[in-house]
Amino acid sequence: MTEGKGKPPEQITDRLFATERNPEDFRFDASVARVFPDMIRRSVPGYTTIIPMIEVITEQHVQPGSHCYDLGCSLGASTLAMRHGIPYSDCTLVGVDNSRAMIERCEHYIALDDHELPVILRCEDLLETELSRASVTTLNFTLQFVPPEHRLNLLTRIANATLPGGALILSEKIRFESDHEQEIQTRLHHEFKRANGYSDLEISQKRAAIEKVLIPETLTEHRERLLEAGFDQVLVWYQCFNFVSILAIKNR
Repeated sequence: MTEGKGKPPEQITDRLFATERNPEDFRFDASVARVFPDMIRRSVPGYTTIIPMIEVITEQHVQPGSHCYDLGCSLGASTLAMRHGIPYSDCTLVGVDNSRAMIERCEHYIALDDHELPVILRCEDLLETELSRASVTTLNFTLQFVPPEHRLNLLTRIANATLPGGALILSEKIRFESDHEQEIQTRLHHEFKRANGYSDLEISQKRAAIEKVLIPETLTEHRERLLEAGFDQVLVWYQCFNFVSILAIKNR
């Protein structure tokens, strides 16, 4: 839990891929943490819609005395949205991320927020974090960075920990079964980035850096795995180009 107030961390315009650089895999290190708010706003269509809706969805499914988790919390945007959607003082809200740079900056944002519900931040591997009595869990553009062979196990652990009536909010970049649709949606996403000021060089270099660590899957694969994991209802509540947010509900 973080206490006290202070100045927000400095937010820098994302120029990480603006000059020629040696190809290397994308990492959530200190350089990414410094530009992350700008990067995700300009890179992920609908992000500014998804975050406030996480608050709304949390309010609909949170239960008194339960635990709420933001897995892959980064700088805490989803964590804060969940915090403001929880009306019960006896709930426990936990944010988990394996990047120390992200957690350190997240602590500042949590401290600046005016909500009274405590937030527990854990710097650890979400594949190993303890889960229990969950009413709302968020994986906001996180599962796509988990190795595919570990995804079912993680979702099964979340489902097993979820109370009846509880929910998982899963936001992901997806790929399409049709190569033609994949090409169209990718082109639209790149135009979105250009409209937000990214150059062709930045788009190309970011894509090269991230393609080995961000492994997207089809919507069908997500649906089937969530049902196999133990959720009873799976629905897409938001989509823009190749980015979706899914609501998975456990009825029993």
